[in-house]
Amino acid sequence: MKSQQLILIISVVAMMSMLLVKTVHSTDTQHSFVGIKPQLVADFIFSVIEADRTLYARQVVDRMKDTGTVIASESWMHRNALPLPSQLLLMAGKRVEGNGLGLTYRLASLSPIYEKNGPATDFERKGLEAVINKPEKPFSGIIHKGQQPYFQSIYSDKAVSKACVNCHNSHVLSPKHDYQLHEVMGGVIISFPLE
Repeated sequence: MKSQQLILIISVVAMMSMLLVKTVHSTDTQHSFVGIKPQLVADFIFSVIEADRTLYARQVVDRMKDTGTVIASESWMHRNALPLPSQLLLMAGKRVEGNGLGLTYRLASLSPIYEKNGPATDFERKGLEAVINKPEKPFSGIIHKGQQPYFQSIYSDKAVSKACVNCHNSHVLSPKHDYQLHEVMGGVIISFPLE
């Protein structure tokens, strides 16, 4: 799946989900519609992100490397290479953020290769600690950006392919060099406005 198609799919799911979040009361038609709980919206969004990232990592990156067709590389733009799975997720997250809907998602870690990928708030730090200890359960809550309430949910991010493990274990800036396949490496942080 091309990255533009992936971004479009994620954007459509996100827009649909955000439209369903609010409770709508219509006085004209005497109908009341109750929206989807924010946690379920976040679960929907994460499900799409996780599926796309895992399929890209295993079916594209690992497969292309195993067949010798092309490799994934951190410097993919300057080489004849594919972006790493984490880079694709981060690029898609920037693209979604640029849509101006208030939806954001990104990867973060307590042991990031680059400082910008560490926790940005105490809530994110607590959430990353929580998903390391209980990877099956997202860490969620309401945060504020200015006066605007946002729902934020942090999901465990596991090493889904050899490319994830190899990159982190061999990177000169990595503070940790002993990651194993399927180990929690950090988290996917999803935020969207509640109003």
